[in-house]
Amino acid sequence: MEVRAKKALGQHFLTDQNIARTIVDALECEGSLPADVLEIGPGMGVLTQYLLKRDDLDLKMVELDGESVDYLLTHFPNMQGRLFQADYLKLDIHKIIPCPYRIIGNFPYNISSQIFFKILDDKDNIPEIVCMIQKEVADRIAEKPGSKTYGILSVLLQAWYDIEYIVAVGPGAFAPPPKVKSAVIRLKRNGRTELGVDEKLFKQVVKTAFNQRRKTLRNALKPMFNKDMVSRGVLENPVFDLRAERLGVEDFIELTRLF
Repeated sequence: MEVRAKKALGQHFLTDQNIARTIVDALECEGSLPADVLEIGPGMGVLTQYLLKRDDLDLKMVELDGESVDYLLTHFPNMQGRLFQADYLKLDIHKIIPCPYRIIGNFPYNISSQIFFKILDDKDNIPEIVCMIQKEVADRIAEKPGSKTYGILSVLLQAWYDIEYIVAVGPGAFAPPPKVKSAVIRLKRNGRTELGVDEKLFKQVVKTAFNQRRKTLRNALKPMFNKDMVSRGVLENPVFDLRAERLGVEDFIELTRLF
C-alpha cells in the first residue's frame, strides 16, 4: 500500500532516511520524564518510524489525509488512539495532548507560515520545534535585520525563540521532488516571558511595518498614527525614518512603546 501525493495538500514525501534521522535526532526533549511530542503531517511515517524508537518521548500525530491515516495505522498499529485525522490549523490541540509539548514534522509548504502563526499563539506551551520547511521560508525565519528576506515571521518568531539552521535539503530527497529547496530548522524558546508592551499591538506594528516594507516607517505606519502621537512629537523620533527591515526585535518593542 502506497499513499498518492496530493498537490492540494502540498504533499512531498521525504524518502531520504539519513535526513529523516537527522530531523528526529535534532529534537532534544530535555528532561527526566518522556516529553509529549506532536508530529504534524506524518504522511507515510518516515519520521514516525524513528520517533517511535525513542524512549524519551510520548508521540501523538495529526494528519489530514485519510489515505495517509489508513497507511499509518496499517504500518504502525500501536498508534491507534494516538493518531488523529484532523486539520492542525483548526484543531484544539489541548484536547489531545498535555502541556507542555514539542512539535516535529515535515510541514506542508503551502501552509507552513500559518502553522508558525498558530505555534506563536501557543508559544508558552511549546518549548521546541524541529521542522522541515521550504528553504526560502527557513532563510527568512532565521535571517537577521538588514536583509530583504527578513520579515514578519523573522521578528515574531525571534522574539520568543532561538532559531538554529540544521541542514539544507535538495529536491531529490522527496517523492515527488518539489520545485524548491528545503531546510531543517530547530526553534527553542528563549528566556523571554513578556515583551513589556501589548502583544497584540506589537504584532500589529510589525505586520503593518512590513506590509509596505519599501516605505519608511513614517509612511508605512501612517494608518496607525493618532492625534496624541502628533501632539507629543512622537513622530519626530528618527526611528520613523528607517525601513522595517532595519529593526531588530528589541527595536520593534521600543517602536511599539511609542504607540
